[in-house]
Amino acid sequence: MKHHILKAITILSLGVGLTCAATAEPVIGKQAPVFEGMTSSGKTLALQSLKGKPVMLEWTNHECPYVQKHYESGNMQRTQRALTEDGVIWVSVISSAPGEQGYVDAEEANRLSESRGVYADHVVLDPEGTIGRLYNAKTTPHMFLIDELGVLQYMGAIDDKPSARPSSLEGAKNYALAAWDALQSGEKIKETSTKPYGCSVKYK
Repeated sequence: MKHHILKAITILSLGVGLTCAATAEPVIGKQAPVFEGMTSSGKTLALQSLKGKPVMLEWTNHECPYVQKHYESGNMQRTQRALTEDGVIWVSVISSAPGEQGYVDAEEANRLSESRGVYADHVVLDPEGTIGRLYNAKTTPHMFLIDELGVLQYMGAIDDKPSARPSSLEGAKNYALAAWDALQSGEKIKETSTKPYGCSVKYK
C-alpha cells in the first residue's frame, strides 16, 4: 500500500517544486496535468495560475540536432512569436538531467534564451524529469497546446518533417501553428495528436 501511495505522489527535488497528482498519460479533450516548476528567473510557475489563457508547452534541449534545426533557422522563434502575439503563454521545459545532453542551470538557460532571441514567456527547469514524465514527453521538441480552460487540445510534433536537416523545413506543415489557428478560429483541429520526433528526452 505504501508503495502505491508514494508512486502517486511525486516530489520534485532541486527546488523545482511540487507536481500535482496525475497518474495517467495526458489525453486530448481532458484537463491537462497540472504542475508547479521553477523557472530560469527563479520564480515558481504553476500551470493553474495560467488558467484563462491558452498555453503552449515545448520540451527542448539546445544540444539536440532536431531542436537546433528549428532554432538556428528561426522557425521555432517565428512560431513562438506568432502564438505569443495572439496571447498564448509559451512555456519551454528542459527535462535534461544533470550530466546529460541539454542540461543547463538557470544562468545558462537565460543566456541561451537571450542569444537565440526566443519569445518564450517562461523557461521551466525540470532536472528531475517529473514534469516531463507527467506529460509523457518523449522527444525534443515535443509540443502540447492547452486551451484557456486547461483542456489539452494538441500534443505531438511541431511539424510533419521528422528530420534534423534544415532543408526539411521547406514545405513543412507546422502542426503546432495549425492547431492554434484552428483553436482561436473556433474550428475543429484536424490533427490533435501526432507522433513526436527528435532526440529522446534525457531523463535521469
